[in-house]
Amino acid sequence: MSASNRRNVLLGAAFLMATSAIGPGFLTQTATFTESLLASFGFVILVSILLDIGAQLNIWRIIAVSEKRAQDIANSVLPGAGYLLAFLIVIGGLAFNIGNVGGAGLGLNLLMGITPETGALLSGAVAIGIFLFKEAGRAMDRFAQLMGFVMIALTVYVAFKASPPLGEAVARTFVPEKLDAMAIVTLVGGTVGGYITFAGAHRLLDAGIKGEQALPEVSRSSITAILIASVMRMVLFLAVLGVVSQGVALDPKNPASTPFQHVAGNVGLLLFGIVIWAASITSVIGAAYTSVSFIAGFHPAIERHRNKVIIAFIVISTLILATIGRPAQVLVLVGTLNGLILPVSLGLILLAAYRSDIVGDYRHPVWMTVCGALVVIAMAVLSGITLVKYIGTLMG
Repeated sequence: MSASNRRNVLLGAAFLMATSAIGPGFLTQTATFTESLLASFGFVILVSILLDIGAQLNIWRIIAVSEKRAQDIANSVLPGAGYLLAFLIVIGGLAFNIGNVGGAGLGLNLLMGITPETGALLSGAVAIGIFLFKEAGRAMDRFAQLMGFVMIALTVYVAFKASPPLGEAVARTFVPEKLDAMAIVTLVGGTVGGYITFAGAHRLLDAGIKGEQALPEVSRSSITAILIASVMRMVLFLAVLGVVSQGVALDPKNPASTPFQHVAGNVGLLLFGIVIWAASITSVIGAAYTSVSFIAGFHPAIERHRNKVIIAFIVISTLILATIGRPAQVLVLVGTLNGLILPVSLGLILLAAYRSDIVGDYRHPVWMTVCGALVVIAMAVLSGITLVKYIGTLMG
């Protein structure tokens, strides 16, 4: 692989992970928490970034050095654990893809005036088109980079026009007035939970960027991915903070659209249409690619026809959305399970880091293990509390 192609793959993997994280839920969560916590939400973002890096660095490095996909590592640590992890990832990826396709449909509804269902079908066709290319991996890398730049650029423009109180935002990022532990868990789960953190790591593995000699590049790509997603989160936070500080209430049906509409009227809604479509379509592609990568190694036929299986995954998600819609309770339950996947998957990865039959002579940095263990404990406890609350609500 040439040096330029290698750089493109590393950047493409970072953008694939980042744009997989930046979906309709990401936009809604950011707007909603900004309205409730105001400038103090900056502190939540800062803490979540540190936790995200702690989780992702561990996962990407061990996948690279072991030269195995996450499910194969998990099966090596605990027989059968990889199959369970793959099942949770695929079910979660499918459920969230229904929401992602819905977000893409809403984006085209705002842009073209067509029904959200028609917009979802068209968006599904665009996502499928990526995997019809012979060089599907390269097409996916390029598309993720383009859409990532478009989203961030448009949101930067809106944040600038919204005139947020920057001084207060900076101050409260380090000295918050309000704290919300559940907001931190939600952000971490939404950035590196479920399939998302594995998107870039599996992409690098598929492209042949692996082994201990590749660790410096893998680490940089891993951190770059978190920073790309975090820049989008920070910029959207400032855009929303700018309008809520002026006393503007967010639209409860679509809170993230409010700053766009407030600063630029109908043109702003069109800009938001582009942003939510770009966020949603890249998440559709990332979820499908990563979910299928978790089952590809289980049978030679799946590996051989991987692009066709990815296309089938997108078709199923799109048809469910277009015919049934988004069953809210299912999405809430799977969202909770997505939060639980991170401590399970990261815990298995940390155990693998000290197994010579998996990582050979590689010595994993102690500080990374400590950071990873803290993320496992925090996410396990808080996700468990959330799951208990959810089951209590269903039974009550």
